[in-house]
Amino acid sequence: MVRQSVIRITDRKRRCAIFAVSEPKASPDLRPKTTEPIEKTNFFVKPSAIEFTRIAEAGKRKTKFNDTMKRIWMTTFLSLTLCAGPCGGRARANDNPPQEKTANPKVYLTRTITPEALVRIYEALGREATGRVAVKLSTGEPGGHHFLQPALVAPLVRKVGGTIVECNTAYGGGRARTADHLKAAADHGFTAIAAVDIMDAEGETALPVEGGRHLAEDYVGKNFLNYDFTIVLSHFKGHAMGGFGGAIKNISIGIASSAGKAWIHSAGKTKNAAEMWSALPPQDDFLESMAEAAKAVADHCGERILYINVMNNLSVDCDCDAHPAAPEMGDIGILASTDPVALDKACVDLVYASDDPGKVHLIERIESRHGTHTLDHAAAIGLGNPDYELIDIDN
Repeated sequence: MVRQSVIRITDRKRRCAIFAVSEPKASPDLRPKTTEPIEKTNFFVKPSAIEFTRIAEAGKRKTKFNDTMKRIWMTTFLSLTLCAGPCGGRARANDNPPQEKTANPKVYLTRTITPEALVRIYEALGREATGRVAVKLSTGEPGGHHFLQPALVAPLVRKVGGTIVECNTAYGGGRARTADHLKAAADHGFTAIAAVDIMDAEGETALPVEGGRHLAEDYVGKNFLNYDFTIVLSHFKGHAMGGFGGAIKNISIGIASSAGKAWIHSAGKTKNAAEMWSALPPQDDFLESMAEAAKAVADHCGERILYINVMNNLSVDCDCDAHPAAPEMGDIGILASTDPVALDKACVDLVYASDDPGKVHLIERIESRHGTHTLDHAAAIGLGNPDYELIDIDN
């Protein structure tokens, strides 16, 4: 057995170098027992686990080193040579050639909210939707009227030959059962522009969650697996539980089956919608679960997905509310990206940057629900990047 010890050495030119030393592992009854902290001298840090009397200043006197000390100094030399930059010293230009910096994701913006502008911003992304295309949007709770209107989305849906996809809700209302959900879609005009698929009408399937804190699986409508490409077409607005709703909410709660919605809302405690409200977790756990479920969908799709947020009818309430509050700030525009974190972050930033005094209501809704924590956790688990480049396609 070989034990790896770490020694820290400092001198005037290099702040620190850390290197590993291999030494025989002592038997348990012979191993020196000590609780002494690492002791610092002028130029060395002496670990108590390795016994040696004293290391002289380099070049000031000659010392006959035993075999162990030779290995130490050889490793020190190599560590100083190879690790100067990462370990805190200033690397010379030729020591560590600069690596190419990954560009921040692009978020495209148009201030025009028209069917033509929606198609144009889709085309600006340069990612063509091919094969069997799912267009995930909200068909709107009966009684509500802020959802994206069929007249606005129809040209894009038809251009890609898309099917409008939804999943049943977990909170009752007019879209909890498939028949009622399809009726709501028809009443709101969506079945007139494209086929509508309630993806969990015949069950659900599980997608793995990589790196999740609360969820190991995300339960989505079974029919989601039938599609080759997904366009996530979201109405950005406030949300009573999440603070705001955009792309991340649309692919987490939106693509989750009815039972999967309960699973996310309870942070993995129950799939039973009847038990969901009595099993609600701390707020941040719910927000993190949304991010984790969204990552499962994004990982499943790979590059076969894109995201568009329409910032109009900016109510503090979502389209799942049958009686949403009236918007108190003006429309902003349409944004699109291949990165859902960058896209939602850009939308939140535009709300804060707006000159509209009515923004205070939406900001209060976001902050009172700690809504931006969803973005923080999404970035932490690798769903996307909150640092973005905003490109105005109107200019």
